[in-house]
Amino acid sequence: MSRIGRLPIAVPKGVAVNVKEGEVSVKGPKGELIRLFNKDLGIAIKDDVLTVSRPSESREHRSLHGLTRTLLANMVEGVSKGYERSLEVVGVGFRVEKQADKVMLRVGFSHLVEVVPMPGVKLEVEGTNRIKVIGIDKEVVGEMAARIRGLRPPDAYKGKGIRYVGETVRLKPGKAGKAVGKE
Repeated sequence: MSRIGRLPIAVPKGVAVNVKEGEVSVKGPKGELIRLFNKDLGIAIKDDVLTVSRPSESREHRSLHGLTRTLLANMVEGVSKGYERSLEVVGVGFRVEKQADKVMLRVGFSHLVEVVPMPGVKLEVEGTNRIKVIGIDKEVVGEMAARIRGLRPPDAYKGKGIRYVGETVRLKPGKAGKAVGKE
């Protein structure tokens, strides 16, 4: 049996879960999320505990069991606490500016790069070099953060670019490191 799929999901106070034929809606203080799941899997709520069960030991049902449980847990956590990814812009002259709901990036191009948030995501700017991506859907928050990072990924030689806060960038030695080893 799936170790992750068997784990029950505790539903916190203030969060309402509604299950109808494979469609699950989770409503909480931060908002509401609705998602369709495979109708073969049993999703039940009893005494503020959400459980997922599978009908058989087939490969498809086993693979969907843990996935469904994890997606449900992410929905419950998203509507109760929310999700956040932080990015930092590193480099001389690299800056971040907020204009209305958009974010303008100066990241070494000849023009400003305008970032429009995806639906369900809010972008915040801290100082001149930090961006916070905030939302209730973990997938959308991660996708938006990855798109922003993809605009200017960290350079392998100097480390300039957009990176996640806490991400370590391994720098290559460059030409000087190559010459030293030849002696």
